[in-house]
Amino acid sequence: MTDTTVTKVNSAHSPRGPEGEVYLASGKSLSMRLWTGEAPTEGTPRRRDYETVGYAVAGRAELVTEGQTVRLEPGDSWVVPAGAEHSYRILESFTAVEATSPPAQVHGRDEA
Repeated sequence: MTDTTVTKVNSAHSPRGPEGEVYLASGKSLSMRLWTGEAPTEGTPRRRDYETVGYAVAGRAELVTEGQTVRLEPGDSWVVPAGAEHSYRILESFTAVEATSPPAQVHGRDEA
């Protein structure tokens, strides 16, 4: 028998993560999060044990990963493989949606 559970998440009532991200829908092997109006900043390089795909909604940023710098603008999408060292340089107020697999917020994966 297949799982027929449907989950709806209203982001106005969603929990927030340690860096201000809003956790959206989450399944067993995939989750979504929203970054809204992130202020210009220089991120700290880190490695995560989950894969991330993202979509830029507004603003500009740079993704620095494994020796590459990728410019992110509205309409761009990207992938950060699990285990890849990466950081984000926010150039102007940035809004993006990311999906992580496995879910970033489970088992402390999303903590510094």
